[in-house]
Amino acid sequence: MKLLVRRLFPYAGKIAFRGGSYKGGEAQDMNYRHAFHAGNFADLLKHAVLLGLLAALRDRGRPLRVIDTHAGAGVYDLEDTPTLKSGEAAAGILRLAGTDEACDPQLQILMAEVRAINPVGLRHYPGSPLLAARALGPKDGLIACELRDEEADLLRATLDRHGPRPGPVVRVRTVDGFGYVATVSPDPAASTLVLIDPPYEAGDDYDRVVETVERVLARMPDAVVAIWAPIKDLETLDFLLRRLEAIPDARGYVAQLRLRPLVNPMRMNGCAMIVLGAAETAAAALATTAQLVRLCGETGAQAVVHPLGG
Repeated sequence: MKLLVRRLFPYAGKIAFRGGSYKGGEAQDMNYRHAFHAGNFADLLKHAVLLGLLAALRDRGRPLRVIDTHAGAGVYDLEDTPTLKSGEAAAGILRLAGTDEACDPQLQILMAEVRAINPVGLRHYPGSPLLAARALGPKDGLIACELRDEEADLLRATLDRHGPRPGPVVRVRTVDGFGYVATVSPDPAASTLVLIDPPYEAGDDYDRVVETVERVLARMPDAVVAIWAPIKDLETLDFLLRRLEAIPDARGYVAQLRLRPLVNPMRMNGCAMIVLGAAETAAAALATTAQLVRLCGETGAQAVVHPLGG
């Protein structure tokens, strides 16, 4: 795995891109709820990589099964007070929509999906379960886990309104996604993708990510697992990566989008997508991360992509 990823990008971990400026969200706190950050730089990376993974898994020629552990409401109004207050969409999806720079393919697909639910203007931003549902076909399945009753109800309405017809078999579960996905049985006939995207508000979220990945891979060693994580400082991220790397069958890559040098651990300085499995998507993830650095990053921003596991 290490050789494959290094052949794809031999300078992994040493690539820096400069350009642009990040003006939104200067007073960022540690609230990672979907509505507060809808359409920000982290959503752009997470959702572009997700769409790339779905395309790669489709190429394997088997039905797809997607399990989203922290699904949210499915679509977000960029003019709602929380989103306007954060200012992050202006420095994310709105900036991407207004750029003349040629997008990499994954960002082009994401932008097309955003336009599809916005016949006029750009007011709504799709969440991961809606993007997944729209990318899946009638033979595929989506299980979206959302613990909060109100958000789960909104998600059901969103998928009914914006989902494709005919579309995948969709189940919205009002459950704790960490616990639920760890009990899902293998499906030998399908390719399984698990998206783990917690808010990192609870003190044990990092522990539960590691525990969940360990339990998922023990039951489904061929599953592709995609994990989103914030970057405040390298120590916290590196500790998470070391713990994931110690899990048997955990092999993949990490795409880090660093908006700025990691000198202030009280800020959200970037984010990472950790992908276990689907090594063929590493080069595309690097291209996406690099473009987002140019689009959203401050001076000293970096795109860092490196292998995980031996």
